[in-house]
Amino acid sequence: MPDLHWTIPVARWSSWPAVAAVAPDVGFIEPMVRRRLSTLSRIALKVAHDCAADKPSVRIVFASRHGELRRTTDILRNISAGEPVSPTSFSLSVLNAMTGVFGIARGDRSAASALSAGAETLGYALLEAHAQYATDTSTPVLLVYADEPADPAYGTIEEEVQGGALAILLDEAPVARLTCSRTAAAAERAPADCAGALFATQSQAVHHCLDTHTGAQWCSEYAVWEWSWDEGAA
Repeated sequence: MPDLHWTIPVARWSSWPAVAAVAPDVGFIEPMVRRRLSTLSRIALKVAHDCAADKPSVRIVFASRHGELRRTTDILRNISAGEPVSPTSFSLSVLNAMTGVFGIARGDRSAASALSAGAETLGYALLEAHAQYATDTSTPVLLVYADEPADPAYGTIEEEVQGGALAILLDEAPVARLTCSRTAAAAERAPADCAGALFATQSQAVHHCLDTHTGAQWCSEYAVWEWSWDEGAA
């Protein structure tokens, strides 16, 4: 894969930590639906609403490495035990469940997509959001990333996520621009290639860049990912 470099306009962004003292407020979702939501969907909907509450329509790019894997695992356990499976639980177990709930709650029929790409999920979601907005700037694009660790039944997972949620709204009149890059790693990577990679996951690196407005880097076996914040380009 060739090296990739792109920049996205950030109109606003919101995040929800992996460990929070209070539950996210998703009061804009009707109670009957709200009580059936998983923690993952709740935090995803929270940050999405923070960024797009005043927008009549937004295209959504939802990203998650594991998605509703915990709900799916519970369904499989029920099947194994010979217990009935709730149709609602099944319908909410798909990767793009959050986008459907969000669109219905808002009455928004705009396009939505969902993706998962292992440990590089957030990086490729940023690329997808950029591609969609660059193709058509008439409607904002809302990137929502939400994840949680997999059920312990799956054992040790390399580069496991810590959990939490992040939303970034791509729209006109941005407050700043987020520059992103993916550079293929050399077969024999020199130690200096990842000298600034102090983050275990992509989400930690991107959060650091957004919070501190300083550059951040994350390395995989195949590539070096970098992000930087530029208010001067807004």
